[in-house]
Amino acid sequence: MSDLVVIVYPTQEKAEEVRARLFQLQKEYIIKLADAVIATKSLDGQIQLHQVVNTTAVGAVSGGFWGLLVGVLFLNPLLGVAVGAASGALGGALTDFGINDAFIKQLSESIQPGSAALFVLIKEFTPDKVLEQIKDFGGIVLKTSLNDAKETALRNALAGAVAAPPATGA
Repeated sequence: MSDLVVIVYPTQEKAEEVRARLFQLQKEYIIKLADAVIATKSLDGQIQLHQVVNTTAVGAVSGGFWGLLVGVLFLNPLLGVAVGAASGALGGALTDFGINDAFIKQLSESIQPGSAALFVLIKEFTPDKVLEQIKDFGGIVLKTSLNDAKETALRNALAGAVAAPPATGA
């Protein structure tokens, strides 16, 4: 069973930093992610999704390869590449894996213009180690599917980054 966590950050750059940190933690086998998408809301209210994998491009490359192969068999490789790339791009654009794009856009309507929401679909994780690594980034929890104890720990850890008094050199 996967867990969904949505955290709002004041800027896209901050959300990108946290996503990069989560990818680093994945390399260290502390977390296993199914998807990580950043949604931004422009000043005019437009929602834009920043996904890790561009399914349209992947589909076009794959379709172009298979189209070339079929085109060579029928002695028209250029037509095969063109048809294959177009159909692959269309298939890629219609493919949605991980977190549902419509759900992301709907939930992102509630964030402030100029801010960003990090949507993370977690397959497995070690909660205390992950919290220790992301707590200093702050953020506001918008939605989770975590149990109450884990959600409370997440909210408290992120709130601690904001509430921590500045260090003084006295």
